[in-house]
Amino acid sequence: MDINDLRGLSTALLMVGFIGMCFWAFSRKRKRSFEEAALLPFADEEINRRTQQEEKRDG
Repeated sequence: MDINDLRGLSTALLMVGFIGMCFWAFSRKRKRSFEEAALLPFADEEINRRTQQEEKRDG
């Protein structure tokens, strides 16, 4: 086994890993959790809006 065989094997393993990760990421089972995670940056805005509305009612 020379260095070229090792390079070919590592390339094949990385390709299999990449394809596996793609199947995992685009799985229908994961869609809902990824959609929820995509909305996390906006969660603070909703909390701030509610806080401001409460302050207006109280003040």
